[in-house]
Amino acid sequence: MVAAVVKAEPLLVVLLGPTASGKTALSLRLAGEFSGEIMSCDSVAVYREMEIGTAKPTREERMRAPHHLIDVRNPDESYTAGDYGRDAREALAGTSGRGHVPIVTGGTGLYLRALLEGLFAGPARSDALRERLRAKEKRHGEGTLHRLLTKIDADTAKAIHANDVPKIVRALEVPLLTRRTMSEAWQQAGRDPLTGYRVLRIGLEPERQRLYERINRRAAAMFDDGLVEETQQLVERYGYECRPLQSLGYAQAIGVLRGEMTRDAAVTAAQQGHRNYAKRQMTWFRREPEVTWLKGCGDDAEIADAAVRLVGAVR
Repeated sequence: MVAAVVKAEPLLVVLLGPTASGKTALSLRLAGEFSGEIMSCDSVAVYREMEIGTAKPTREERMRAPHHLIDVRNPDESYTAGDYGRDAREALAGTSGRGHVPIVTGGTGLYLRALLEGLFAGPARSDALRERLRAKEKRHGEGTLHRLLTKIDADTAKAIHANDVPKIVRALEVPLLTRRTMSEAWQQAGRDPLTGYRVLRIGLEPERQRLYERINRRAAAMFDDGLVEETQQLVERYGYECRPLQSLGYAQAIGVLRGEMTRDAAVTAAQQGHRNYAKRQMTWFRREPEVTWLKGCGDDAEIADAAVRLVGAVR
């Protein structure tokens, strides 16, 4: 009697790490080594026309390996974590079906959670409540709602940038309508975790000072490369209130356009914002299970080699 051959579940590689830690470089190395396709996990890179401020892979880099979930919406179109979870699972199925290795890379923790764990069914949106919350932010100043969310649901607040008012409003809407915080709802509600894959999580953890230097250089380079001019074009097309333009870098460029800060002040503010964001990302990612952390940047030769060995061992 011939024993049945059990086919192994396809491998899914997930690259974690803070902004500017070299995830793009490492994803390209792994894609080249293992016939990989790269799944972006970035809540701003999903928008078309936003190139400089998103640190998307360049067009040349995108030619080196298939990329998914970049440029899937116009900036004035809605795109939620739920949308991402559905689209990413479809992209994973297609990649695995072609016999390629899906490599998820990016820094948006909520999107990664939507992909790997599924989303809870939250309450229906309340336009009246959302309008009151937005009015509160305008009345009391930038950061008001994020501070409120931190008091109500610190875990969720850590995963959302202080300038991302739409996500903050939704995170406040849940407890105000249900008397449960979003993090409690995540823990208690039935979800739809991803199945059918062997998930290998690789984390990048550069030394803090080195990471901050990389962040500072990247933020300054964005302005040197024309971020203010790109933002001006986006404002002319979509208006100042366009949601993605509230993200890091673009928000500071808008400050320049409105005459609220000098270019130098905008660069400094963007650098500080990205450093703070990196701290929140690491707080979020350290809660991910079974991560193999590599103490360096993804474009370090020894780190890339170590990642290749990790993938090769389970391939």
